[in-house]
Amino acid sequence: MTKPLPKWEMIKYAFLWVKFNTKEFINNQASNVLNEKDNHLLSVLFYDLRRYGWLIVDRDKKDKRKKIYSLIEPNEAVKNMVK
Repeated sequence: MTKPLPKWEMIKYAFLWVKFNTKEFINNQASNVLNEKDNHLLSVLFYDLRRYGWLIVDRDKKDKRKKIYSLIEPNEAVKNMVK
């Protein structure tokens, strides 16, 4: 079940959605899109997006220490709010 995002996180999600859509991306790519230098803030954002149901997190097949992210489509996320 998806939950509504706080405004600041929704804005960051929108920037990521415009750039990546449903494509996979890594932490550094997201940091560049968001012009975010604070890794802690980025970690908080990814944690909340995942917890609220807007982000899928997988491990890199080659290096299990790295995470690969993909966004849930906004339409699907909104539909899942009412389930």
